[in-house]
Amino acid sequence: MKKAIVIPSYRAEKTLPSVLSRIPAAFWDDGVAIIVNDKSPDNTGEVATELKSQWPGLDVVHHEVNQGYGGAQKTGLRRGLNLGASVFAVVHADGQYAPEIVLDLMQPIIEDKAQIVQGSRILGGGALRGGMPYGRYIPNRILTFLENIVFGTRMADFHSGYMLYSRRLLERIPFEQLQNNYNFDAEMILLANLLGFECAQIPIPTRYGEEISSLDPIPYGINVLKMMVRYLGGHYRGLVVKGKNGNSDPREKID
Repeated sequence: MKKAIVIPSYRAEKTLPSVLSRIPAAFWDDGVAIIVNDKSPDNTGEVATELKSQWPGLDVVHHEVNQGYGGAQKTGLRRGLNLGASVFAVVHADGQYAPEIVLDLMQPIIEDKAQIVQGSRILGGGALRGGMPYGRYIPNRILTFLENIVFGTRMADFHSGYMLYSRRLLERIPFEQLQNNYNFDAEMILLANLLGFECAQIPIPTRYGEEISSLDPIPYGINVLKMMVRYLGGHYRGLVVKGKNGNSDPREKID
């Protein structure tokens, strides 16, 4: 089963090399890592290109226009589908989510026990032990509580970005029509739930260092609330219905 790691990258010139070095050696036997340089203003693109010459299993895509966190994921997922991957993991370029455990997180999909998996910072207390600021922890808990009520889900943390998908799921979810911002992950969980796939949650260690996040918490929180309104208005159910009818199949948009 071919594996793919998608690495959305923005202002990651200092952290990308260490992220790649932390990926388990066994992954490279049948895996490809896809760095998506999202028109980063620093030297992320140059670093990624140099790394490609060092890692035979590395693929690099450069955006000519910044497309956002979700947009970078879409590019990487499309690329992985084109390359024939069957299981996908999203690993952040800042190293906050441990690349060392990516194969463990892939296992439920490889064993066909789940179609979508999230590495959860909240389960097992990884967030606070890893130094998650209370200014982010408390809003996370409030938003997750509200989202579970509105969406009818049972997520411990709606906002962890350590996400994994099966090819089967990606071919059913119209992910191209989701937002290009940081709400992409939550929307994937939401659409999977509407399709009857509950997100498997696995505790992960989390490290908060001195890296500068490009996520602005206030606009992000507002967008989460807007996402709830769109759900109540039937927007996401409409996307699922179109996908089932074949009108929004992501395979139609693969280059």
